[in-house]
Amino acid sequence: MSERVDHPIILGIVGDSASGKTTLSSGVAAILGEEHCTVFCTDDYHRYDRKARAAAGLSPLDPRANYIDVLEQHLRLLRSGEPILKPVYDHTHGTLDQAEYVKPKDFVIAEGLLGYTTRSMRDCYDVKIYLDPDEDLRLKWKIHRDTTRRGYTRHEVLEELKRRKPDSANFIHPQRTFADIVIRFRRARGANGSDAQLDVRHILRPTLPHPDFTPLFDGSSNAGMHMELARDRDGKPVDVLEISGNISDDRAERIEDLLWNLIPEAGHLRDQVGRIEGGNGAGKSHPLALTQLLVSYHAVKAAMGVRAY
Repeated sequence: MSERVDHPIILGIVGDSASGKTTLSSGVAAILGEEHCTVFCTDDYHRYDRKARAAAGLSPLDPRANYIDVLEQHLRLLRSGEPILKPVYDHTHGTLDQAEYVKPKDFVIAEGLLGYTTRSMRDCYDVKIYLDPDEDLRLKWKIHRDTTRRGYTRHEVLEELKRRKPDSANFIHPQRTFADIVIRFRRARGANGSDAQLDVRHILRPTLPHPDFTPLFDGSSNAGMHMELARDRDGKPVDVLEISGNISDDRAERIEDLLWNLIPEAGHLRDQVGRIEGGNGAGKSHPLALTQLLVSYHAVKAAMGVRAY
């Protein structure tokens, strides 16, 4: 028997810079209901502003450039239902702004670079997601974001990526091993079009009780979706769910219906998922919608006290 838990559900979304964390977070919050969600960025815990960081020779990916101990404390407080006075980092100007009073709602979505850095932090999460898109996609997304929203030139973005590469390998990528689900968006082979057509690969680790997708493999055409038992990088068994960016509307809706039926509380928000913003990626992505739904499903089940076997 499961029973509803008596603390806010903490959902972690971690990944390298411009890996899609904010897009996933906003979609999940829309499904769960924004009035029930507190969304905050763990990157606000930078120890230095942009100028001081550069002078110290540190990147924001380095834990030494962040108040990791304060983030640990704040995650514990939020999980206990207590408010925090959260620091605020202005990503456009690279400055430290006035702190913000944050009170946890039913769900707390914590997204950022270093959310799984320590054991103490990891113990605070009910669901842990790691975003691991193909590097060429992340590069495209980062250039677009930093040149249109953060005042960088393309050359500056590329130079910064070069400087950050060792820190990505040392501090960001190792967090992948702690996630319940690893999500990789990638272009279909030979494709170079809209982000709405990206494939997605979900590595589903047995640390969570994942939905039963068996009804979707009933002998009819399985085009657009594939599931298999595989081995992760560490050799441990995982389920791998792959969804094609070219999946048909009918097929995608069958999968969406399965997930929506498992979280009926959010059914009135169906039109909010899978939205792609900006550039030639405008529109709806079925793989993104299904990813947002799967993550939301796990948040709802965690709130109901459903655990892995």
